[in-house]
Amino acid sequence: MSATVTEPGRVRLGRVVFVAAAAAVGGFLFGYDSAVINGAVTGIQKHFQVGAVATGATVAAALLGSAAGAWIAGGIADRLGRPRAMRLAAALFAVSSIGQALPFAIWDLAMWRVLAGVAIGMASVIVPAYIAEVAPPAYRGRLASFQQLAIVLGIAVSQLANYVIVRIAGGDVNNTLLGLQAWQWMLGACLVPAVLYLVLAAKIPESPRHLVSAGRVGEAREVLREVEGEGADPDERVAEIRAVLRTEGRASLRDLRGPVAGLLGVVWLGIALSVFQQFVGINVIFYYSASLWQSVGIAQSDSLLISLSTSIVNIVGTFVAIALVDRVGRRPLLLIGSAGMTVALATAAWAFGAGAARGDAVSIPQAQATMALLAAHVFVLFFALSWGVVVWVLLGEMFPNRIRAVALSVAAAAQWIANWLITVTFPGLAEWNLAGAYVGYACFAALSFVLVLRLVPETKGRRLEEMG
Repeated sequence: MSATVTEPGRVRLGRVVFVAAAAAVGGFLFGYDSAVINGAVTGIQKHFQVGAVATGATVAAALLGSAAGAWIAGGIADRLGRPRAMRLAAALFAVSSIGQALPFAIWDLAMWRVLAGVAIGMASVIVPAYIAEVAPPAYRGRLASFQQLAIVLGIAVSQLANYVIVRIAGGDVNNTLLGLQAWQWMLGACLVPAVLYLVLAAKIPESPRHLVSAGRVGEAREVLREVEGEGADPDERVAEIRAVLRTEGRASLRDLRGPVAGLLGVVWLGIALSVFQQFVGINVIFYYSASLWQSVGIAQSDSLLISLSTSIVNIVGTFVAIALVDRVGRRPLLLIGSAGMTVALATAAWAFGAGAARGDAVSIPQAQATMALLAAHVFVLFFALSWGVVVWVLLGEMFPNRIRAVALSVAAAAQWIANWLITVTFPGLAEWNLAGAYVGYACFAALSFVLVLRLVPETKGRRLEEMG
């Protein structure tokens, strides 16, 4: 009897894992395209002969595009369907990768960065929503974690690619390799996973929820059998989805209005989670760490190797979160992460506070430099095992069904705006007072603990149709 019961479950889980993993390639592109600029910053500055302000604006340009992409993604996904929207994002990734590799001016590079950002923003909304809609409730947390796992893998691969490319080019990002400078190869390499995503997005089924809303009930039943196994009752699930859809209609921004400063409380909570995820300063590590370590005397190739090591720690933490998110729950992981990040960031602030300016460079005593490196890795670990994964899981499941797509778009747009604020302000803050910048990030990490303790509900094991 047990063999008869478990075999359908195995078939179902294997298929749904493939579907979730294929969709999450969008997260890989999100991570790669976001972080690859880390290794290219110095090369861009030297090639175009621009200062810190223009360079920072170019780096941050992708984030404004990401906010726009996140804003429009929900409507596109509802109109075209989830896999078609993914294919559109993949095409934008591919085109922007070519454009970033072949810019003729700094403003041209910034334009291609904006287009890449639109693709990143779309992926940041569509992937978690799609995975949440196809995943069985018992596995939803772990499968939704694929998004963050793919992001951190994309970040790590981008840093590895940067390191390999600069080594092949002779140790300098401005050296020429087959007619292009090393930093151009870094930015153009995203074309390969973009094409892969375009192929995989054509091989995954449409979300059952979208199919039912479009009146394609027969197809919805087939997808439900495919992902939930032959033992499931697709008619019951279709009826459940239909009952929820009858109360909804197509959601718009007007449906997000509520009594709390003009928005529903759950929407404000989604925005708050998104903003705090960025205000702890995580992307300072992934966008500027190479130039940061160079500024305190570490060689260019070695700084890229350090960036790779933090990316590996990021992957380890993400696997920890995937293993625990459906066992421990969302709230406990967030609380653990907030506490760990607060301590690590405060330690980094103390270490950077020992720095002394020597001409254009900053010198940090060896003991404090070691503590800064250790604190940066501990910070990334606690972020990865908590806020990095859990925020995406919550955004995919915490909103009521009738507003999920549009609310997720708003929350993701807020996340990208917060990311932009951190990214564009860090160079100036670091020049003014590096330790002070990290004190600020530590304060936001401490406040994130209070936010979770007071306001964040536990969603572990609940069906999406129960959210209200």
